[in-house]
Parts: sequence; C-alpha cells; structure tokens
Amino acid sequence: MTPQRQRVLDAVARLGHATPEDVVAGVAGDGGQALAPSTVYRALEALESLGIVGHTHLDHRAPSYHLADHADHIHLVCRTCGTVQECPKEYAEGFAGNVLAGSGFVADVTHMAIHGECSTCATR
Repeated sequence: MTPQRQRVLDAVARLGHATPEDVVAGVAGDGGQALAPSTVYRALEALESLGIVGHTHLDHRAPSYHLADHADHIHLVCRTCGTVQECPKEYAEGFAGNVLAGSGFVADVTHMAIHGECSTCATR
C-alpha cells in the first residue's frame, strides 16, 4: 500500500464516518505533508475497490466513508442537530421484507440512511 493510501486509510479509521473533505483535513492534521484533494479522492476510490473502505450517502452531500470491516449497519441521521447514529441492519429487515413482498425489489439496507430526529431533539 502506498504511503498516501495508508494515511487516507488511517484518517478514515480515526474519523469514523467522514466525507472526502473531512479526510483531506484529517490527513492534513496528521503531521505529514498535505495531500491534494484529488489524491485523497483517488485513494478513497482505490481503497473502496479493494474492499477496505465503504461509503454511504447520508444526505444530498458528499458520501461518508468508513472502514469496510465495520459490521453492516444503517445510519440514522438527525435532521435537527445533524448527528449520525448507527444501528444494526437487522432493524431494517422488516422494511426490506415488505419492499420485497410488495414490489419484488431486493433492498440493500446496508447502504441506507434514515432521516428523522434523535432522542435528544425529539424530546425538546
């Protein structure tokens, strides 16, 4: 693995769910030489094609990257405060089953974000 890809991978591991811009900033803050955003994007694409990182779209912005060995999960995005929580993909199995029964479509719930309000914002 190239040193640049390793630094990008380390930043993804350190940051958790991170946009490419977050990863650029994370790499810049690791004490090494700054990497061009295009280098970070290419490294993320390469790491994803190797199955080392994965991504999901939490909203209409840039994708969010995380380590691929992280257990399959779905994302809960609070539309009020912006926090992102993870929950097991099994929580969405009923939904996926209903989609399959109703339309014949096989849903991949591991690449999914559900928007709503977190418990803190919902009680305000």
